[in-house]
Amino acid sequence: MLQHPKFLTLLLRIDHEFAAQCRADGCRCGGDLHRADYPRKPRGCPPSMRGDCSSRLSFCCAVCRKRATSLSVRFLGRRVYLALAVVLASASRTGSGSTPTSVRVATELGVARQTLQRWQAWWIEQFPLTPLWRATCARFMPPADVARFPGALLERFEGSPANSLMRLLVFLSPVTLRGGGAAAVEVFEAR
Repeated sequence: MLQHPKFLTLLLRIDHEFAAQCRADGCRCGGDLHRADYPRKPRGCPPSMRGDCSSRLSFCCAVCRKRATSLSVRFLGRRVYLALAVVLASASRTGSGSTPTSVRVATELGVARQTLQRWQAWWIEQFPLTPLWRATCARFMPPADVARFPGALLERFEGSPANSLMRLLVFLSPVTLRGGGAAAVEVFEAR
């Protein structure tokens, strides 16, 4: 998926839709939101798409100057690698550690073994504690096997591999905001 420009273009379009909604919602103070993107130097991005992945869509209020950052399917919080790379490299593992497939994907992306281990620990130890997972875990029946995240989540989204991956990234988008707080979960539940 990382090498398919059409898929990455679709993710960019989804991010623009999230940004348009964020801008339409406006600032809490009532001020207009102006575009003020965060520059990014993402890893795990094909050279042909680096320009499209070089910024995280964000806004700044004209009145109070507070930042408003929209949800994202391209970035997973402040991680340097694209969300797609984090999911793909982490999804091909078992509960006992890395598989040859996850190591191969990580190697192709230039992900250090320690980074892959850190991602895998995040999926098992920290993601289940996020407001997003606590608010939505009951929707997965039978319960998803936390020891196999994110692969167990990916299996729950039906459709083609590309469609399943896109739906998982949309599902994860509230985590991309600071803390993945309750407001982010409300946005997800409204969709």
